[in-house]
Amino acid sequence: MLQEWMTEAGWWSELLVAALMLLAGFVAAIWLFRLFKRVLRRYKNPALRRVAGFVQYPLKVLVLLVALNFVRLRFQGVLMEGLDLGQLFYVLFLAVLSWLAIAVVKAVKEVILLSYDLGVADNLKARKIHTQLKVFERIVVFLILFFFVVTVLLSFESIRQIGVSLLASAGIAGIIIGFAAQKSISMLLAGFQLAITQPIRLDDVVIVEGEWGRIEEITLTYVVVAIWDKRRLVVPVNYFIERPFQNWTRQTAEILGTVFIYVDYGFPVPALREFMTQALADNPHWDGKVNVLQVTNATENTMELRALASAKDSGTAWDLRVKLREDLIEFIRVNYPQFLPRKRVQMEEGGR
Repeated sequence: MLQEWMTEAGWWSELLVAALMLLAGFVAAIWLFRLFKRVLRRYKNPALRRVAGFVQYPLKVLVLLVALNFVRLRFQGVLMEGLDLGQLFYVLFLAVLSWLAIAVVKAVKEVILLSYDLGVADNLKARKIHTQLKVFERIVVFLILFFFVVTVLLSFESIRQIGVSLLASAGIAGIIIGFAAQKSISMLLAGFQLAITQPIRLDDVVIVEGEWGRIEEITLTYVVVAIWDKRRLVVPVNYFIERPFQNWTRQTAEILGTVFIYVDYGFPVPALREFMTQALADNPHWDGKVNVLQVTNATENTMELRALASAKDSGTAWDLRVKLREDLIEFIRVNYPQFLPRKRVQMEEGGR
C-alpha cells in the first residue's frame, strides 16, 4: 500500500501538503495570539494584559493540535493503515482544553485580585476577596481535572464494560469508602464552609494554640499560620470551625494596645496620665484615637494601672506598647522613684 502510494500519488507532494498544514497551524497559532493581545490592548487596562500570559501556551498548542489532526485525517488510510489515532487525539484535545480552562480560571482570578491590594492599611475587603478567590480557584481546578479524568476513562470501551459489571457492587463500595474517608470528606466540607462564612481570611491576625501569627495560606484541607518568629503552624481547616480562636482583624485591623504598670499607693496618677498624653503624641505608632490611663486593680502591696492606646494594626500596636511601657517606667523611675512597688514590714516595740 505504501509503495503504491509513493509511486502513483506522488509522495513528495503529499508530504509537502502535510508540511504546509503544520506550517499553517503554527502561523495561525501565532497570529491568533497576537490578535488576542491586540484586542486586550484596546481596553487600556494593564490587568487584562496578564490574561494573555496565562492562555498563550494552551491556546497555541490547541491550534497546532487542530492542524496536526487534519494531517492525521488526510494520511490515516495511507501511512497509518490499521492504526487508529482518533482515541489518542481525543484524549489530547481533552487535555489541552482542560489546560486552557485552568489557565482561564487563573487569569480571571489574577485580574480580579489586581484591584484588591493587601498592602494598604485598611485591607479588610481585599483579604476577603483574596481568600474567597484562592479557595474557589482550587475548587474549580479540582472539578476540571476530575471531569477530565472521568471523560477520558469513559472514552475507553473496556473501562465502560468494567464499570457496568461493577455497578452492582458500587453501593457497598461507596459505603465502605465513605466510612474510610470520613475525616477527609469532613475536612473538604469544612474548607467549603470556611470559604463561604470566612471566620478567617488571608493576612488575618489570629491567636491559635497560644501562638500569635498571620493567616498565610488557606487550602481545602489545612491552614498555614505564619508565627511572629518565622515558624509555621499548620492547622486542619476544621479546627477553625469546631474550636474557639482569637481573630484580631475580623472586622477591622485597628486594635487597642494594653500596658500594665504597678506602683505604690502614694503615686500621683494624674501626673502619669498627663505624661502619657505627651508620650503618645511623640510616639509614631499611635493613631491618635484612644488614650486612657486607669487604676484597674488594687492589691495589698500595689496599685495596678492600665494604659490603653490605639494603633492601626496589631504589628504597630506591639511596637506602640513596647515604647509606651519604656516611657512610663522611665518617667516613674526618674521623677517618682519612691513610689515604685515595695514591701512593707511594720516593727512593733516590745515584740519578740
